[in-house]
Amino acid sequence: MRRLLNIFDSISEWTGRISVWAVCFVTAIIVYEVITRRLFHSPHVWTYEIITLFYGFHFMILAGYTLLYHGHVSIDLVYNRLSPKKRAILDIVTYLVFFFPFLIFLFKAGLSIATASWATHEKTLTARLPLVLPLMKTVIPATALLLLLQGFSNFYRRLFFLIKGGEF
Repeated sequence: MRRLLNIFDSISEWTGRISVWAVCFVTAIIVYEVITRRLFHSPHVWTYEIITLFYGFHFMILAGYTLLYHGHVSIDLVYNRLSPKKRAILDIVTYLVFFFPFLIFLFKAGLSIATASWATHEKTLTARLPLVLPLMKTVIPATALLLLLQGFSNFYRRLFFLIKGGEF
């Protein structure tokens, strides 16, 4: 089990390390747009769409990586005052009641949206770029899957802590 959890953690780690480069891509497009608009008076419609979509990709795909390093927003006011055992119980309950059901729904809905986008060869609204929307909509179930893997890893570690009293 330890090996499986380490694989899930590694997937989150490498997804984060690789997808962080999307920021460089978005930055290059922004620089291109600013130069062409300001110097050559030739703005492009497609750049705004690509910038928005790639920022969304970057924000979503890093969710598992952020969960690995406990970087998501949380209300620590109450949580930090609890004993480690009560924190583990709270984590387990919130994973079971909120986290996993939401991500299963997100995966199913995202898969449906992505499948429909691929089936209809959906294009962007203003620039009519092909493949961009299907690829970006595929990020929804991919993000849900990555979060599910990392969430399972975190959940199992908290469960192990609660049962055995030590870190896994």
